[in-house]
Amino acid sequence: MDNENTSIHEFDFDLICEYFSSVERQGPGSPEVTMKALGFIGGLTDTARIADLGCGTGGQTMVLAENVPGQITGLDLFPEFIRLFNRNAEQRNLQGRVRGVVGSMEQPPFQEGELDLIWSEGAIYNIGFEHGLNEWRKFLKKGGYIAVTEVSWFTDERPAEINDFWMDAYPEIDTIPNKVAQMQKAGYLPVSTFVLPENCWTEHFYQPQVEAQELFLKKYAGNKTAEDFIANQRHEMHLYDKYKDFYGYVFYIGKKISS
Repeated sequence: MDNENTSIHEFDFDLICEYFSSVERQGPGSPEVTMKALGFIGGLTDTARIADLGCGTGGQTMVLAENVPGQITGLDLFPEFIRLFNRNAEQRNLQGRVRGVVGSMEQPPFQEGELDLIWSEGAIYNIGFEHGLNEWRKFLKKGGYIAVTEVSWFTDERPAEINDFWMDAYPEIDTIPNKVAQMQKAGYLPVSTFVLPENCWTEHFYQPQVEAQELFLKKYAGNKTAEDFIANQRHEMHLYDKYKDFYGYVFYIGKKISS
């Protein structure tokens, strides 16, 4: 790849990162949903080791830290997200227990059997649900938990427009029973599965973006890459409004049942 193309791609990533740095959440979710998922996880003590993989700026991580004991490491590929993550931890006086590090979900910086809990909201799709469950399992202790959110189909069939959109964006999208079966096959006891309510998309994810989009377009007026990106975000929002009966995010919580 020549230097010109490389710089364009880096600029795209920088733009996307800058945009999502300006909103509290980088994906659908809510503090209430994080708390609900936590309710299915037992046995955490002051010595617990927890990892939030693909943590973004740490909206959900701070909720975790304020409600469970132990040490939490947030991991994300984007240095700017981690800078904001660590700033958020300091603002909440959590820096003694919560630390953000730059790294890849493909190769997390943990030892085998080190973790009591792996958390990942709206991020496992980056390496694939099934692949992530299989790869991350070795980092958990026997009896440790994994809790992830994943976009899933609510029905066996759906309109072509939304089917084609998601098959292009994330071909691994599947129905809830199929995702649960993948979790069981990967060596976990499926503990709980629940659908994130609509307000996780509307109130907590899309609404805060409306103002962010206006500011972003003003700053990058005439920049086609920025304009195309915002158009894509708005299209995604429109599709959700139109087809939310057919898909959404689902929390999948599993327990590692053997070593």
